[in-house]
Amino acid sequence: MKILTIADKEAPVLWEYLDRNLLDGVDLVLSCGDLAPQYLSFLATFVKCPVLYVHGNHDDCYDQTPPEGCICVEDTIYVHQGIRILGLGGSMRYKPGIHQYTQTEMNRRIRKLWLSLKRNGGIDILLAHAPAQGLFDGKDLPHQGFQGFRYLLDTYRPAYFVHGHVHPSYGTHPREFCYHSTKIINAYEKQWIEYPRP
Repeated sequence: MKILTIADKEAPVLWEYLDRNLLDGVDLVLSCGDLAPQYLSFLATFVKCPVLYVHGNHDDCYDQTPPEGCICVEDTIYVHQGIRILGLGGSMRYKPGIHQYTQTEMNRRIRKLWLSLKRNGGIDILLAHAPAQGLFDGKDLPHQGFQGFRYLLDTYRPAYFVHGHVHPSYGTHPREFCYHSTKIINAYEKQWIEYPRP
């Protein structure tokens, strides 16, 4: 299964001068936030698959201009062709904003999902905007990761954790690495996943 993951910066080859060949055979698009809603709507018109998204900390405009043809998966497990995807957007709270949370607030969101996690038997992909705490997150408050994400990775061992928020230009943030059996993808601009079909 070919999955396109995107975050933080619109990729010119998918936006300003679309190379349609890049979208051939795409089975799923996962957006980690901080992207123009028009960009997601644009992509949704060129792919024949769901475009799923969570909010970034700069996505307050989505309330007035939601991405058309796309599916918000905040606080839910969305199952696509047998792949269980849990969406938890937002960043650490560092100023007033809709999609910002304290550690306690994010932990509360995760606790509310316990029944859904049990019913689905876990998850295969954790889709978020922010990273997990201690896994190449930032030292500054806006870019610190969430403790609750470490709990989800340790407890459910999803195949992938896809996030954005920490740009490669910030320093030594790898685009891909493994934690336990989970491959962690920083989806800044665009990254591809070849996911085995269930």
